[in-house]
Amino acid sequence: MAPQHAAKRPQHFAEETVGSLMDFDFICVPESYTVGETFKYLRKNVHGKANIHYSYVIDPLGVLVGVLSLRQLLGAEEDQVLQDIMSPATLRLDYELDQEQAAKIFQDCDLVTLPVVDSNGRMIGVLHVDEMMDVMQQEATEDIHKMASISVDDDEEDKGLLESSFGWLYKKRIGWLVILVFVNLLSGAGIASYEDLLGKYLHIVFFLPLLIASGGNAGSQSTTLVIRAMAVGDVTVKDWFKVISKEALVSFALGLTMAVAISLIGYYRGNAYNVGAETAMIVAIAMVVVVMFGSLLGAILPFIFRLFKLDPATASTPLITSICDIAGVFIYLGTASLFLVFD
Repeated sequence: MAPQHAAKRPQHFAEETVGSLMDFDFICVPESYTVGETFKYLRKNVHGKANIHYSYVIDPLGVLVGVLSLRQLLGAEEDQVLQDIMSPATLRLDYELDQEQAAKIFQDCDLVTLPVVDSNGRMIGVLHVDEMMDVMQQEATEDIHKMASISVDDDEEDKGLLESSFGWLYKKRIGWLVILVFVNLLSGAGIASYEDLLGKYLHIVFFLPLLIASGGNAGSQSTTLVIRAMAVGDVTVKDWFKVISKEALVSFALGLTMAVAISLIGYYRGNAYNVGAETAMIVAIAMVVVVMFGSLLGAILPFIFRLFKLDPATASTPLITSICDIAGVFIYLGTASLFLVFD
């Protein structure tokens, strides 16, 4: 059987798939070849081909069955048959595989090149790790932009910050910012609904920015950890209960620690209104609840987005902080209304 370089190749490859990134320069030899025959074939056909790290072994039907590194070939006897010394080609990429999934495979296998096959297992190309480095950078940039609520579907995406035009930067950022402005109006509505309470105990306003910021910060930390774990494959949708259960315990401990510190200040400032103990209790309880709410929200949202086939990175920091701001106002002032009596 004569060596083959590729099976019948599809004419078109979808964007952001392995097929759109693969290289057609590779060496493919029959499993019946000896090492000596393989070396002769390599000497005749390796010229003009870059990044040849492996020789791929195929069966009589052209199906990929094994792989040989140059080290394996150099260490073998010339009369040995490739079928006897090859390593099984257990790692292979389907040409329709998404580029992000391919990048994860490269991260796990520590290989510089992987074979690409069609639906019948016939080899049609190779994918090099340098292509994957570009993909990883692109995917990371997209995720970072999404987590900051910045649009990523633009023609100037590959340009750096300094090279990007004013109009492009404006368009990328204005959409979510306008939406979040109207979302945050709910915080103002919450404060307005407690005007009588605030009028009599003005000192509790002092703690409002601190409490809602703590909830947003805790939520941002939580969602970042979950999104990163999802991106590297450590966490899947089926792990939601384990993640949320652990986050509930951690966030309670975090909130309790922060509550102890802030309650002392609450007691001091509340003394001016003869409600020192009540104020300390209010800010302590509100801190625990707000931090737990933010942390659990940050942990839950990525799972909800993944369940609906959306990018978990969309559960971004501005979205989390805006929701936590609104909830924090109602949690804190609602708690205060339970402990403080006003006319």
